Order: sequence, then C-alpha cells, then structure tokens
Amino acid sequence: MATPCCQGFTAFLLKFLNFLQTFIGISIIIYSAYMLNHWHHHHDLQFPNSGSIFVSNSVVSALQELNKNSLPAPWFIYAFMGIGVILCCITCIGHVGAEAVNGCCLCFYSLLMTTFVLLEVSLVAFIAIDHHWEKDLPMDPTGELHSLYTFIQQNMDVCKWIGIAVIVIQAFSLFLAIILRTLVSSPRLNHDMEGDYDVVRRTREPLLDPRLSPTSGLAKGDARGGHSDIWSSRMREKYHLDGEARHHIPNQNPS
Repeated sequence: MATPCCQGFTAFLLKFLNFLQTFIGISIIIYSAYMLNHWHHHHDLQFPNSGSIFVSNSVVSALQELNKNSLPAPWFIYAFMGIGVILCCITCIGHVGAEAVNGCCLCFYSLLMTTFVLLEVSLVAFIAIDHHWEKDLPMDPTGELHSLYTFIQQNMDVCKWIGIAVIVIQAFSLFLAIILRTLVSSPRLNHDMEGDYDVVRRTREPLLDPRLSPTSGLAKGDARGGHSDIWSSRMREKYHLDGEARHHIPNQNPS
C-alpha cells in the first residue's frame, strides 16, 4: 500500500529533475536567440542596402541551397531553438502532473519523454555510425553547425559527460513518472475492490445469518395472515355471510 509520504517524495524528485531539464531547455533557447541575433547582424553587414552589387560566392551558394531544399537559411538555429521549446513544454507537463498528481498528465508526459529520449538516442547513433553525417545534412549558411561541432570536438570529454548526464536525468524522470502513475492508480483500485467486497458481503449477510431467517419468515407469515383476514372479511361483507351466520345461530336462553 502506497503511503502519502512515498508519493510526495517521488513527486518532489520528479519536479526537481524537471526543473533541471527546464533549465537546459531555457539555456538552449537563449543560446539560439543569441545565434539568430548574430546571424541577422552579420547578414545586415553583408547587405547594407538593396542596391548593393557585390554578392559573395558563399551567399550565392546559400541561396541556391535554399531554393534546392526549400529551407530557411538559419534552419539549424530554428531547429536548435525548437529542441529547447519542446523540452520546456514536456517538462512543464511533467511538473503539472507531479504537482497535481494527475494520472492523465503523467501518462502523457511519459509518452512524450519516451519519444524525445528515443529521438536523442537515434541522433547520437546516427552521428556515431555515419562519420560523414555533415554531408547528409543541408548546408548551413550561418556556420553555427560547424562552430558547434568544432567546440564539441575540442571539449569532447566534458561534452560527453554532459550528454550522459542529460540522458540519465531524462531516463530517471521517465522512471519516476511511471512509478508515480502506479502509486496514483493503486489506491483507486484498492478502494474499488473494497467497495465491491462490501456489496457482496451485504448481499450475502441475510443468507448467512441464521437469526435473520426466522424473523423474516415470521414477518412473511404475519403479512400473509393479515392479507387473508382482510380478504375473508371483504368476502363476508360482499355476500352478507355475517348476517346469515348470525340468523342461523339458535338462541340459547337459560331455562
């Protein structure tokens, strides 16, 4: 039987881990906004006015790649920002489910977190297996993808442990959400079973208790006797049997 203390402690741990993931998501959003601002500033310096004739070869290739793939130029920045927004939304749902101890929110949070972790694992496996993964992606005119990849290569040990910590936090959050969902459903199931048992016990009590059978039999006998007496009196009144009976009774006067 789950105690309120165990349920509260599990909810507290889940909220704390969701807070850490929310911090990671907000950091991703802030860094994406910085990269987007840097891109727009660099783009404005390249094109000070619409009448500029000089266009660099890199910008021409970027426009050709844009027309080919139908993607915006800072697609990597948008995708990176989208990851942060999705992570914040998922952690918000998990925090609401842990705070309200709502089974529906916890189930939805578990489904979203499972999907997100699987996507992360698939991305890491794709990068680890395909050593030429940069060529499979569309060209990034902003250069932020190459800068991020270079930073990760230069700080591989730190980034590796950070990635492992993030995966562990997300997996443990999913585990706690499943446990809390089980703790929420267990008291309801026990309550329903106790209610069904009470109904069955109350139904079988008159059959099992010998003291109730004679009482009920007497009550039924009295009811039947009362009904028969009423019926007999009505029949005598209808056919005037009382008067005839009194008329045929002889007078017995004392001599």
